Amino acid sequence: MFSSLKVRNFRIYWFGMLVSLIGTWIQTITQSWLVFDLTNSAFLLGMVGFLGSIPIFLLSLFGGVMADRMNKRTILIITQTIFMLLAFSLGVLTQLKIIAPWQIMMLAVLNGTVMAFDAPSRQSMVVELVGKSHLLNAIALNSVSFNSARIIGPALAGILVANIGMSGCFYLNGLSFLAVIAALFLIKINTAPRENKRGGALRDLKAGLVFIRQHRIILLLVAMVGMFSLFGFSYVILMPVIANNMLGAGVKGLAWLMSSAGLGALIAALALARLGDYKYKGRLLSIAVIVFSLALILFGLSKSYFFSLMILILIGATGVGATAIINTLLQTNVPDEFRGRVMSVFMLTFAGFLPFGSLIAGALAEALGVSATIVTGGVVCAVFFITINFLYPEIRRI
Repeated sequence: MFSSLKVRNFRIYWFGMLVSLIGTWIQTITQSWLVFDLTNSAFLLGMVGFLGSIPIFLLSLFGGVMADRMNKRTILIITQTIFMLLAFSLGVLTQLKIIAPWQIMMLAVLNGTVMAFDAPSRQSMVVELVGKSHLLNAIALNSVSFNSARIIGPALAGILVANIGMSGCFYLNGLSFLAVIAALFLIKINTAPRENKRGGALRDLKAGLVFIRQHRIILLLVAMVGMFSLFGFSYVILMPVIANNMLGAGVKGLAWLMSSAGLGALIAALALARLGDYKYKGRLLSIAVIVFSLALILFGLSKSYFFSLMILILIGATGVGATAIINTLLQTNVPDEFRGRVMSVFMLTFAGFLPFGSLIAGALAEALGVSATIVTGGVVCAVFFITINFLYPEIRRI
């Protein structure tokens, strides 16, 4: 289950990233509380999230070009250092009591901009840390660290806000970046780009997009990620309404519902890590995406709190499992010189499409109701994934 942690470079990187991710979740929860405390506005909470995501949609393709043209470790050292400085800036502004909503929005845009250049290098460097034989295990363990941090970070934030204040939480996140920066300096790896650097960034960007268009399997995998982001994962934005209006569970019920999805994600990540270099990844992916779609439909129809908890475990497991498998298949089926650009498209469709999925879900919920919106998302996903499996059976043979 933890075979890739035997590789020194990945072990150092993984533990450093885990510490940083816990700090990031502490800041995410604290920042949301700060925005609501300053404005008492749910709209501005959503706006901060949107502003933090939209730069990924606009700039991640250029981040992929940079990942293929420059040393990935150098890029990550720069981006993680900027993340640290932005966290400290938020801490100082909060401590001095001069923080204003517009400043939080500006910092959210800056964080999103840095993420657009950080994520492609971070995603595409994993194979260089562990090799292709350990790739599924490494990606699964990265998912384990993310979902573990998603459980640990918010719990710590609730305790820390009461004890060291919101500014202290932002400072703590800033310090957490030192762990991953130190890890990046300690790992010994050749992440230099390919020798051919002729042509400009736009030419490289076009070459990457042409490569994806000409390789049908890569294009289909990217399209599957986009479908998850636009119609599959958007149920999360409606969870407060589901917990309160559909299930009558209140705020505590909302916390348990969100934790159920996180638990399912963690279980799936550990299971994938245990599988290692599993041969039939395409077949497993085909099962996961269809089960996810059907589970989403059942969740939309559910009126039972307990049944919803169980279904969310399945949704979390199949959703995270499918995206981790797609990530692995993309990286193992792409030449080294295109990996950064392909992973930037992965991030574009995964994180960059999420805010648009949230807008679609909000509009449909206003017009059709929450239950019908979730069922519609599940039906759209099911039709798409079943059609893909029927028309392109080669996916199951990857």
